[in-house]
Amino acid sequence: MVDMQYYGTGRRKSSVARVYLRPGNGHIVINRKALDDYFGDGAQRALVHEALKITDTLGRYDVLVNVNGGGISGQAGAIRHGIARALCLVPQEEFRGTLKKAGLLTRDAREVERKKYGQPGARKRYQYSKR
Repeated sequence: MVDMQYYGTGRRKSSVARVYLRPGNGHIVINRKALDDYFGDGAQRALVHEALKITDTLGRYDVLVNVNGGGISGQAGAIRHGIARALCLVPQEEFRGTLKKAGLLTRDAREVERKKYGQPGARKRYQYSKR
């Protein structure tokens, strides 16, 4: 019997994660590194585990991730989104409702606002002085 593999693409800010779920014993590999080696902070690790905890599948699938772009926080969010989308494709289980209710299937559309000309940032203005 050939083991099934489920794929999901996750995005957050400027990060894109390609996530592959395979039946296994819970190993998470990100860009050929273990989860603990890739994310030093516990908050990012918790974000990655969130979809698996909600669906109670924490030890049932091996997760293989290729992620690029953005920073640590954006990459963790993209991986979470990708895992949630891949879990929706598992045919024997009905995870979609649970994940949708938790808000994990919705892509976080917030992006960095562009810098405007004539000012130092997106919103900040140069100091006004009336001399």
